[in-house]
Amino acid sequence: MTDPIADMLIRLRNAQAVKKETVSIPYSNLKWDIAKILEESRYVGVLAKKGKKSKKFIEIKLNYTDGAPRISGAKRVSKPSKRVYKGYREIFPVKNKYGTGVYSTPSGLLTDEAARKNKVGGELLFEIW
Repeated sequence: MTDPIADMLIRLRNAQAVKKETVSIPYSNLKWDIAKILEESRYVGVLAKKGKKSKKFIEIKLNYTDGAPRISGAKRVSKPSKRVYKGYREIFPVKNKYGTGVYSTPSGLLTDEAARKNKVGGELLFEIW
């Protein structure tokens, strides 16, 4: 069984490593929500849903700053084989606030900053910087 979130992160990193303008990822509601959070955090540019029915995919425009990829690294923390949960008091900034942690909470997907602000914990899906 493959991990769809890890696959998405790897596709984003690899596409930026070879300076691609856009990347396509198979569609799911979870991946769409993750892409929206990455867009709000300015790691990626414009998002678009394309295709029909079972052939749906997400097209993501990649952001670069002065020719350097905006995403320099990503780490999948909670995996299907080992889930990692944190209470809101255990949520700390990623890379001294240079990165972002994405949490699956009862309030939906939230960044580490939003989870601390709303005082809600959850599953740490991944960290990106």
